[in-house]
Amino acid sequence: MMTKIWINNKLYKEDIPCDKVLLDYIRDKGYLSVKRGCDTSNCGLCTVWADDKPILSCSTLAVRMDGKQIFTLEGLKEKVEVFAKFMAKEGADQCGFCNPGFIMNVLAMEKELVNPSEEEIREYLSGNLCRCTGYMGQIRAIEKYLARKED
Repeated sequence: MMTKIWINNKLYKEDIPCDKVLLDYIRDKGYLSVKRGCDTSNCGLCTVWADDKPILSCSTLAVRMDGKQIFTLEGLKEKVEVFAKFMAKEGADQCGFCNPGFIMNVLAMEKELVNPSEEEIREYLSGNLCRCTGYMGQIRAIEKYLARKED
């Protein structure tokens, strides 16, 4: 099926096999921040934005994204760099494998929630698994990142 998908503001127009998942399609285009972590839609590593909403690319067929704007970490570089500094300052980054999907969700949460409580932050990010940390550094980083606007 002829499909038009914008990835990080670049148009891709081509026939896509109807069974190809978005994760594989995006990685084939060279956007390697999008990762496969669990194959069960439970870890959040494959999170991308489709028309500004976070989705799991491992469980989304690429052809269903026809006409949509997809963003990966590579397409949000400036925003990512700002948040990454907060992560580093809080020691929230250990192996870093989960960071791309986690950061995509934090940036989406920033747009959707106003002054979220710690409980709301935890609930919003409940689909992101990190096997290295206890999430405390990440929560501190998020809270300080969101508070930066109030300074």
